[in-house]
Amino acid sequence: MSPAAGRNDPAPADPAAARGASRRAQSDIYRAGISGTRTRVPVDPTTLEDAARRALSAEAFAYIAGGAGAEATMASNRAAFDEWQVWPRPLRDVSQRDLSIELLGRRRPTPLLLAPLGVMEMAHPDADLAVARAAAAAGVPYTLSNQASFAMERIADAAPDGARLFQLYWSASDELNASLLRRAEASGCEAIVVTLDTHLLGWRTRDLDLAYLPFTRGMGIAQYTSDPVFQQLVRERVRTPAASGDASTTVRITPKAIAAGVTIARKGGALTGAGLRESLRSPLPRAAVETFLDVFSTPAVTWDDLARAREWTSLPIILKGIVHPDDAARAMDAGADGVWVSNHGGRQIDRSVPTLAVLPEIADRVAGRIPVIFDSGVRGGADVFVALALGASAVAIGRPYAYGLGVAGEDGVREVLRNIVAELDITLGLAGHTRVDDLGRDALRAARR
Repeated sequence: MSPAAGRNDPAPADPAAARGASRRAQSDIYRAGISGTRTRVPVDPTTLEDAARRALSAEAFAYIAGGAGAEATMASNRAAFDEWQVWPRPLRDVSQRDLSIELLGRRRPTPLLLAPLGVMEMAHPDADLAVARAAAAAGVPYTLSNQASFAMERIADAAPDGARLFQLYWSASDELNASLLRRAEASGCEAIVVTLDTHLLGWRTRDLDLAYLPFTRGMGIAQYTSDPVFQQLVRERVRTPAASGDASTTVRITPKAIAAGVTIARKGGALTGAGLRESLRSPLPRAAVETFLDVFSTPAVTWDDLARAREWTSLPIILKGIVHPDDAARAMDAGADGVWVSNHGGRQIDRSVPTLAVLPEIADRVAGRIPVIFDSGVRGGADVFVALALGASAVAIGRPYAYGLGVAGEDGVREVLRNIVAELDITLGLAGHTRVDDLGRDALRAARR
């Protein structure tokens, strides 16, 4: 799975500019404070989460913040960072520091990526458009979610100079998978991130207690409703409803049911081009939701199926959801261009292995042959430092940027990224290091209990 020649390649971001911005961040915050101006979003990660809880609806916060089961995996992801301590080395010249890394054939100004987060319209109406603009301004590649609130083409138009990847949830329809990857390539994405750990939807207790799944309201399916293959699947479903296996479930008419119906109808405009009144009368919007629920994923996908992805795209392919060294080795054998160590932020399996605990083993097995991207449990720049020292090539941020989006829109995402980069830069210097590329396990000490 070799990288393809880029199309509509974004201009490389300036690492020096990123370094300067991170070093100004702390000073700018304190200087603004003289006139009584504070940051748009809290800097402390816990306070940021609390601010998002207040800003978002109960359903939105539960969907973004929640995890599987009793959320033991989420807790373990964070606790795994407590097993490591930064080991400072003073009296070294750290006046010049370099946060840049090489990833997918390009020099990036920081080691950060934005992980794919779906249904960001739950956090802010501008959703993925705001995130894309903020990521582009920071020089951080943005992984577009397969469950985005806007079509990938619109996201690309919102931030044409931004670096982006596309996440694929392996659909039950190969024709749809192929169509999505063709569109991603045409939209200037640099790589495809195949998510492996969502072939079944996790047992997400917060969402279940609220009986709320945004997709059933027509949210987070813009990549699908904008796709010609999916549109054809919907039209076929409307023509032959009996064959589709639709259940004739009676929905009790309540204000919430009416509001959900209006939301679904609005989303149906992407299929019909009609206004709200016409969409309310049309069977297409509801059929789109049912079609999505049918084709979203397949539990039958195996390693052998992955070879088909190379037939659908010439872009590099990264496999996301790797948590076992043997699977990292198998990914390399299969020709993957990168592995993404992730347990979906603890959203899929309760009591799963924390990703940081297995990162060193996976990094050792990969041995630098392909990039190792890491996520799950990352909340600040010191966390990024630890992950890089344990072998990550790049580190992906998830919930923190969603919280920033919910609190202050695009500006909130910008500030979250600024804060993480600034803390990483300061941690790097205070620990006695000048290049994130040079970080190794000697920069850390195992915590002794």
